[in-house]
Amino acid sequence: MIDFKIFSSIHDVPNGWDQLPVDDLFLKTPFLSALENSSPSNISTYYVAVFSAETLVGIAIVQRVEMYTDDVFRKTSNTFFKRCGKVLISNIVKGNALIVGNLMHTGQHGLFFNTENITQTEFLETLSEALDQLSADIKSTFGKKIRIIAFKDYFETDTIHKSKDFFRSKNLYKAQLQPNMIFKINANWSTPEDYIKAFNKKYRRRYATARKKAMHIQPQELNLEDVERYSKRLYELYENVSDNAGVNSFKLHKDHFYNLKQELTDQFKLFGYFLSDDLVGFYTLILNQQNLETYFLGYQQDLQQVHQMYLNMLFDMASFGIKHQFKQVIFARTAMEIKSSIGAKPFAMQIYLKHTNNFIANTILKWVVKYANPIRNWEERHPFKM
Repeated sequence: MIDFKIFSSIHDVPNGWDQLPVDDLFLKTPFLSALENSSPSNISTYYVAVFSAETLVGIAIVQRVEMYTDDVFRKTSNTFFKRCGKVLISNIVKGNALIVGNLMHTGQHGLFFNTENITQTEFLETLSEALDQLSADIKSTFGKKIRIIAFKDYFETDTIHKSKDFFRSKNLYKAQLQPNMIFKINANWSTPEDYIKAFNKKYRRRYATARKKAMHIQPQELNLEDVERYSKRLYELYENVSDNAGVNSFKLHKDHFYNLKQELTDQFKLFGYFLSDDLVGFYTLILNQQNLETYFLGYQQDLQQVHQMYLNMLFDMASFGIKHQFKQVIFARTAMEIKSSIGAKPFAMQIYLKHTNNFIANTILKWVVKYANPIRNWEERHPFKM
């Protein structure tokens, strides 16, 4: 018999949660505990455990997202964009959504099932029942109707795409998202110098220029005490970047970085950029098995271009991955062109979603997805020697 249980706290999940054979730190209890302790105010996380004959065989992370205008639209100079966006959100998206996955990070970090004990169809059907139950619970407890359901961030090679009949039967359609930019580390690179030598002349010059502009910037890894000490400044720098995104479905909790460092210790890295002892930028990394995952960053806007901080951060992230022998660096979405200029390649990703109001056609929802997450035209750069 296959059954499920829903938990509202990671501290209540079954003991076998971390013993499942899943190589993803984002599905482990230390990360989920940190996330729970410092989740954005509009996101609540639920944990679905799937059992077969009382044996835990699968898990899923489901986030309830309260999507309202002030959370989604930030400080943008485009008043027409903001005005139209508000109408769009109010009429179609405004309200509660259930997301299978972690809305705060690019990638499939939402589910796992043991194929030796349960089929993909059985797992997805059981998860669908859990989503129905969770929707009913949220309606009865909070008086809120779930308007959107989504399964997020799957590569084209993911086996989930074999379950077309399941998604069709649940009226979930597949939509294209911006690509995930991934930097594959050449096995012949044992040092960052090997990586730089692989650049062609144009991009070696670009690297040298970026480093020269950052010669007065002092990078420094921050420990837990440092993160606490600089917590206010870190959040200001994060907001500088986040608020200029135009469309964003959440804002981090002020203690997010501290809680992650406390729970993940050496698996979470935070590097500060200092100029004359002032913290003017930072970036974060999560060490996830053989993958180095880039996380949130921030910088002082008026100094960003002067010192090419963002480009230097990308070089530093790539160098960290090479030094510590990771297979690849996950650079996630956004800024595809500049990420390709340091060697990252685009990998297409899809999402499955639906609106629970049958009167809102999938074609309209597709337009919403494109509006909130447009597939931009961009020119891929090729920095390495042919």
